Amino acid sequence: MNELMKEDIRKACEVMQKGGVILYPTDTIWGIGCDATNEEAVKRVYEIKKRADSKAMLVLVDNAVKVDFYVNEPPEVAFDLMECATKPMTIIYDEARNLAPNLLAVDGSVGIRVTSEEFSKQLCFRFRKAIVSTSANISGEPAPAVFNEISDEIKQAVDYVVQCRQEETARPTPSSIIKLGKGGLVKVIRE
Repeated sequence: MNELMKEDIRKACEVMQKGGVILYPTDTIWGIGCDATNEEAVKRVYEIKKRADSKAMLVLVDNAVKVDFYVNEPPEVAFDLMECATKPMTIIYDEARNLAPNLLAVDGSVGIRVTSEEFSKQLCFRFRKAIVSTSANISGEPAPAVFNEISDEIKQAVDYVVQCRQEETARPTPSSIIKLGKGGLVKVIRE
């Protein structure tokens, strides 16, 4: 990990620990993030995106083991799916816990992705809590694929903009989305 990344991670963690909101690169797109356990911080993310808080947002963690902390009895198949995944995969779980209530869907579910991209993985590891990850756009507008497509309105609304990976131009692959329900129900929402 280079010095710029270390410094970015240190500053981003400091901002989130104080309830702030960051703009950061993930394993898919640039995201708006905050401490996923802080209800006020989550509320700010909805306000920045001008999004109804009835629309849930997903969270990132750095390790599959952490899913157990945020989900009441995650199905075993979730760990099999994560192990076999060849691209980023968001899994929607029932019965989320230990997260800000305004982050969850109306039915109490939450989308969690275990990131393997270096920056977001290190950020989650050092922050030691789940981090909100939602596209860096105003709700209803196209999601920016790269940093230079993010609007100034979003950049100015957050408390910290990560410096790493801003120059990248490669279009990221969106994550697949799978919902795991009761009784082993598996529903593919996006491949």
